[in-house]
Formats: sequence, C-alpha cells, structure tokens
Amino acid sequence: MAKSKGSVRWYAFWVLGPSLVTIEQAKLLGYDTIVMDMEHGVFTHEGADRVIAFGKSLGLEVWARVSAAERIPIQHMLDSGADGVILPHIDGLAHARVATAFAKYPPLGSRSVGGGRSWKWGGPWDGWVNDENRRVKCFPMIETTEALAEVEGILKLKTVDGLFIGPFDLGMARGRGGYTSSKADFDDIIAIAKAANKAGKPWGMNIYGKPQSEFTAKHGVGLACIGDDVTALQMGAGQMLTDMKTAAKG
Repeated sequence: MAKSKGSVRWYAFWVLGPSLVTIEQAKLLGYDTIVMDMEHGVFTHEGADRVIAFGKSLGLEVWARVSAAERIPIQHMLDSGADGVILPHIDGLAHARVATAFAKYPPLGSRSVGGGRSWKWGGPWDGWVNDENRRVKCFPMIETTEALAEVEGILKLKTVDGLFIGPFDLGMARGRGGYTSSKADFDDIIAIAKAANKAGKPWGMNIYGKPQSEFTAKHGVGLACIGDDVTALQMGAGQMLTDMKTAAKG
C-alpha cells in the first residue's frame, strides 16, 4: 500500500495476462499494487496463482477482479493469497450482501476455509480469522443501475471495504452507450465517490491519462488503477515506431 499525500492508498497497475516480466516492471517503475483482470483478461487459475506468489515476493500487493461475484472464483484468489478482490456486476444491495460475504470468514461473512498460501502453507494461528478478515479487501463494483441506486446501503455492509467504479458498463446500463467522459458520466462517478468518502471507505477505478488522473484525485480516489499492460505496450511501441519513421524521413 502506498504511503503518499492525498487520498490515494494504492497505485495499481492493471494486467490482463500472467506475464512475470510485466509484474517485475510494475515494481521497478514504482507501482505498489497490481490488479489481475480475471473477468476480461486471459488468466487461468494456475497462472493467477503464479502471479500472486511472484508479485508478493517482490513486495507488491496483488488484487484480482474475479471472473464473477461468486463463491468459487473469490475463494480461489483468496486461498492463493490475493490481498483484495474486486467483484463485477453487482445487482444491488441484496446481491452485494451475499457476494461480499464470500470474501470474509464467519461470523463476519461466509468464506470457506481452504488454507493454502493464505495460511502460509501451515495451519491456522491464534487470531487468524480476524487477521485474514482485516488483510483481505473486498470492493464490489458499481456498474449497474441497481447498484448505483443502492450504493449507500452497499457501503454500510461490514463485508465491504470499498467500492470500484465501472464507468463503461454503468454508462451502458444508464442508456448512454458506454463511457464518453460526458457530464452525466462524471456526475455518476462524483455521486459514488461522495458516498464512499462520506462512509469513510475508499473507492477506485481505471484511470487513463492526465485529465482522468486530475479528476479522480480531486474527488478522493483511493485505489488508482493507472493504465494497463496492453495500453502501455501500445503507447510505448507506437511511439518508438513513430520516432523511427520520423527519423527515417529526415
């Protein structure tokens, strides 16, 4: 977790595939967290397990946006030692209450006991339930009209540590055809951010470019997911190609 001025607690790099070189570069560049995209990326369970082990060995926090807000995808990542889970497509308060409980052990939630890396490959120690419930962060996504309408109730759940905004799907659900940086898009983000800030819980989203960085920082983003591995490759490789073509013409 970052130690920095302002409200940003995690400077995260979003990854769509299990490249260990990418994870190492994120650490070298100064990121403190990586988020694996299990929903839209190309991770297998085994590949994600390797990334978690490698990332944590480098001193990174490793989170996962799980493939679905269901028990098995959530517990797979937590048994492998993930520090946080982001739960997609939450359909309102009732769904959030059930899904986020999968990330916390009883009596707080209903997480199944599986051991593994989360137990350091040994057995439970005194106080392990409370330790693990504190360590693991659970961020349901606000990307449906139902979740947006019930965001304050979702934030009151003890199994919810923060929120993650999905502006593209939210824009689609709201009839705007996706995310276009319109005033309506920004108004939704601001409303969610205000609710989270009022509840004293962090919120996060994917951030691309200086305008989004400035906007999200202004409204107190806590989990700043800055770019992703594919976009970084496109930007870097594209600029190098442009430089070479320009030089060749000159």
